[in-house]
Amino acid sequence: MSFLISAPASGSGKTTVTLGLLRAFSRINPVRSAKSGPDYIDPAFHAAASGGPCVNLDAWAMTPDRLHALAAGAGPLIVEGAMGLFDGAPPAGKGSSADLAKILHLPVVLVIDAGRMAGSVGALAQGFMRYDPDLQVAGVILNNVGSPRHEDMLRAALQDVTVFGALPRDAALHLGSRHLGLVQAQERPDLEAFLHHAADLVTQHLDLTALQKLDTPRRPAGASPRLPPPAQRIAIASDAAFAFAYPHLLNDWHAGGAELQFFSPLADDPVPDADFIYLPGGYPELHAGRIAANTRFLDSLRQTRASIYGECGGYMVLGDGLVDADGTRHAMAGLLRLETTFAQRKLHLGYRHLYAAQGPFAGHWTGHEFHYASTLRADGTPLFTATDATGAALPPMGLIAGRVAGSFAHLIDAFAIVSPDTAA
Repeated sequence: MSFLISAPASGSGKTTVTLGLLRAFSRINPVRSAKSGPDYIDPAFHAAASGGPCVNLDAWAMTPDRLHALAAGAGPLIVEGAMGLFDGAPPAGKGSSADLAKILHLPVVLVIDAGRMAGSVGALAQGFMRYDPDLQVAGVILNNVGSPRHEDMLRAALQDVTVFGALPRDAALHLGSRHLGLVQAQERPDLEAFLHHAADLVTQHLDLTALQKLDTPRRPAGASPRLPPPAQRIAIASDAAFAFAYPHLLNDWHAGGAELQFFSPLADDPVPDADFIYLPGGYPELHAGRIAANTRFLDSLRQTRASIYGECGGYMVLGDGLVDADGTRHAMAGLLRLETTFAQRKLHLGYRHLYAAQGPFAGHWTGHEFHYASTLRADGTPLFTATDATGAALPPMGLIAGRVAGSFAHLIDAFAIVSPDTAA
């Protein structure tokens, strides 16, 4: 069994359906999961639902070889798409869930929020099934169905379209969100109850046997591309404020012989003895006062002789100060001449091509930027030159000062380009 779950648009219920299926199938046999695109939050829910790790598969930022290597493995695979099925990066929509499905030869199951439609569902489904002849849309799951009569009307309109089932409207399936996506899995004390309820519903209302028959030709496993670790001993911040680390990068570092240690700045853990300190992104703005008060963590960060790299939220913590949404400034580590604020919110979103001439990640990279912070001051040597997904030049990103570096960009994969001038 292998397939990709997508939808006509965001908010159709892809994540809820995916979580319900992962928990339902995991009751029978182990099942693997993946998330399309640059997402840190949904994979944590996947892992909770399936009991196994979730990988990111990014058709914009990763090569086909990398995608096949990450998707390879024994057992069923369910991939959750991002946004709408054909929604990708400008200018041509590269990196969409449809692109990923075609690269991996995955059949697509379309989740349709049918709460406000009846006969029109047929035109919608037929349009998606015929739009790209190279894509296999295997059928649909109807979501948010109001009543048995409503379901009958929807099924009548779908005619020859395979319907894998219809999920009734259920307020208990709501997943709370905040400014970067869903509230994190680790912050939901009711998560197990939610997952069991979702699994019970999909078991009752979907044709799991038909879904199990969906599959894709298996490609022989080739050599998996690996990124070398930036150091031998790596200490990684990991808690509710620093949760956005890509599993494939950490796995690459470990496979390359690095020793990975994890610590919690929110628990005021001191920085472990290591050669490289990695502060991933997350939600430090929600915990800024606590971080500022955790002097054992901050003092050890200032005193370590290890190289330090901060990504997005971690980058802000390396700066002099962070202003929260209420306008209160909190002193941070003071290792970079950087002041950031959430009192002046501005969305920064998109894929990035990046080039660093120096630092722990020197070279060309694909990456992604997604945050609402504004930079009040950034003094010093920029870390990256950058272009967006269209190839348009962006202002330099990040800072580097001796052994300390960071930027707002989340690094996804190495990108082999001959010179900085061709980074677009």
